[in-house]
Amino acid sequence: MRRILITGADGQVGWELRRTLAPLGEIIAHGRGTLDFDDLDHLSARVDAIAPDVIVNAAAYTAVDKAESNETQAMRINADAPRVLAEACAKRDALLVHYSTDYVFDGTKPCMYEENDPTNPLGAYGRTKLAGERAIAAATDRYFVFRTSWVYANRGGNFLLTMLRLAKEREELRVVDDQRGAPTWARMIAEATAQVLACSSASVTDKRAGVYHMTCAGTTSWREFAEEIFARAALDRRPRVIPITTAEYPTPAKRPLNSRLSSEKLATTFGVRLPDWRDALALCMAER
Repeated sequence: MRRILITGADGQVGWELRRTLAPLGEIIAHGRGTLDFDDLDHLSARVDAIAPDVIVNAAAYTAVDKAESNETQAMRINADAPRVLAEACAKRDALLVHYSTDYVFDGTKPCMYEENDPTNPLGAYGRTKLAGERAIAAATDRYFVFRTSWVYANRGGNFLLTMLRLAKEREELRVVDDQRGAPTWARMIAEATAQVLACSSASVTDKRAGVYHMTCAGTTSWREFAEEIFARAALDRRPRVIPITTAEYPTPAKRPLNSRLSSEKLATTFGVRLPDWRDALALCMAER
């Protein structure tokens, strides 16, 4: 059995990974309290002691707006720590799985982004995640980087839970309608990861290692996503949703207007396709 280390195990994706990867090996799961990504020496020593065959890194600094004023810490967690993990994998010929983001792009492309499209992050969060991708590629040739977008779950902090909370508090919600992307349930990411690992042998060939997009199919806006959430939720009263532009909802960090990622490479290489975002949302809401 492979020994699989999951980092960020108390996060949205990490929590799902603990369940979906269980059939694939011995799971060793660590969250923020037991594996310190702020202390790189500690991180390196702990990984050496665990001696994993696979590291699935779901830990990240994801506070997009806070990263604008705290880029040093974001860089340490999103780039320096993944480099340490990649170096640890290279030493023992282990496999590293890492998650990245649509924020590595500037959102100006008129159609879906592919893996080899030029990157151009708009803010600190995207810069640190892109730096993490590059650090991993420089440290090891046995890795998968899965870029995803608009992640939500029935736990943690995310758009789904925020909308359900605000629906109880307000009669009217103003939601951005000019950003396009694919909401992706954390469980779908975990299950797709498990499928990739299940069909990946102990040795990852150079042709298969690399960056892949991993999002649910279809596309929508935040406003349409909110409307779909409310349509599927058991609400006593549905709030009225007013579409607004990104300019009408200023934030410290700029968001890409186009976050649509093509996952065709994932499907072609591994035969893995995530469901349409509406179907995934329906499953997530049914679980509630």
